[in-house]
Amino acid sequence: MAAWLVRRAARRVAGELRGRGPGPWSLSSSTVPVLGVPAVDQSRAFCSVRRFAGDSAAAAAVEEPENGLAASGLQCVDFPGGKLSFVGEMNFLPESQTERINCYRVLDDDGGTIYNSRFQEVSKDLALKMYSNMVTLQIMDTIFYEAQRQGRISFYLTSNGEEAINIASAAALSAQDIVLPQYREPGVLLWRGFTPQEFANQLFGNKLDYGKGRQMPIHYGSNRLNYFTVSSPIATQLPQAVGAAYSLKMDKKKACAITYFGDGGTSEGDFHAALNFAAVAEAPMIFFCRNNGWAISTPTAEQFRSDGVVTRGQAYGIRSIRLDGNDTLAVYSAVHTAREMAITEGRPILIEAMTYRVGHHSTSDDSTKYRPADEMEHWRTARDPVSRYRKWVQGNGWWCGTQESQLRNNVRQELLQAIQVAERMPKHGLAELFTDVYDQIPSNLRQQERSLLDTIKRHPAEYPADVPV
Repeated sequence: MAAWLVRRAARRVAGELRGRGPGPWSLSSSTVPVLGVPAVDQSRAFCSVRRFAGDSAAAAAVEEPENGLAASGLQCVDFPGGKLSFVGEMNFLPESQTERINCYRVLDDDGGTIYNSRFQEVSKDLALKMYSNMVTLQIMDTIFYEAQRQGRISFYLTSNGEEAINIASAAALSAQDIVLPQYREPGVLLWRGFTPQEFANQLFGNKLDYGKGRQMPIHYGSNRLNYFTVSSPIATQLPQAVGAAYSLKMDKKKACAITYFGDGGTSEGDFHAALNFAAVAEAPMIFFCRNNGWAISTPTAEQFRSDGVVTRGQAYGIRSIRLDGNDTLAVYSAVHTAREMAITEGRPILIEAMTYRVGHHSTSDDSTKYRPADEMEHWRTARDPVSRYRKWVQGNGWWCGTQESQLRNNVRQELLQAIQVAERMPKHGLAELFTDVYDQIPSNLRQQERSLLDTIKRHPAEYPADVPV
């Protein structure tokens, strides 16, 4: 009886549909409504998915044949998400392309521009500022790394081999663009005006540290410079960056958000969630992946089987490019263009910068345990982005050996002076451990504060004397 009722209901529904004409699933023409385009037949668009076309996106109606056949003669249907053509052959997509995605490059290993290369022109002043910042970042890493080895700070992490990524990408942005870093991008903050003294204050956690000594060293941040504070968990900043970019879009700001991450970050779920979020929301942002070959001790060969990271952008409907991360002009040109596309077209862009982490992962790591020392030395010398860019600057007649010596001496003296000042600066008081979270400190935190003070009184020798109680 139940089966008979089901068949009867099905026949009645089928008759009603025939009376109404072709439905959205029929192999005939249908018009998908598009923002800004008058609807032709809204009743036939029930199962059609309309992609949000923001103010900057081009919306256009697509003319479709009346007989439901594609231009190739294949039948097609408008599934939710878009129109598809049918084929009779069962074809599985291959696991990878036959050829790897090419890598965009402007400068060769000797600092000369590659014939017919297309890149964004830079003025003499901009070129020299970029170079001086790269040298400053390089020296800063050396001095602060040595300070950690001397026991003067507890932790440090270098950007050796990735100076071009830091400085050139920062130079292509505007001050209004929002930066959500990982932890190997202090050069972006340096370019924006963060001084050596501010870096030293954070590393020593003194009274002038904006984080009030609560963060571990190298977790820089600056509201003034639109640079979000570094956070240790990997890739958590990616979906947050999409939200920041979308807020810029809602406010109709001529700015974008950019987030940096390593190849290891692409193995986190937040990476995939962020790319899909950005693509669907059409957020004006740049995903910048520093593919330096190593996620601490894990090589990329053990992280993914795809052709690096750049191919993943297309899977989420994101325009993408792979470039030589040790090429200053390539990085600058790509980020400059990506920023323009992100803002004017209202879209996310994925950049994969191929590079190599020359230094150890951090001062807590000894990378000679998992990779050959001669490989590290080869990248430190033969493929150094700073030396390569200097050759191009010198080739233009903009730089000489005397300027080089003077710059390095001045930067070194400024950094050593900054360390001395930061070391002598008093620390924040103990009470700052419990502030800046709640407007009114709750009773459980008050109890923790009293317990801590009691512990210090009972064990004064175990508490650092330079921190006010």
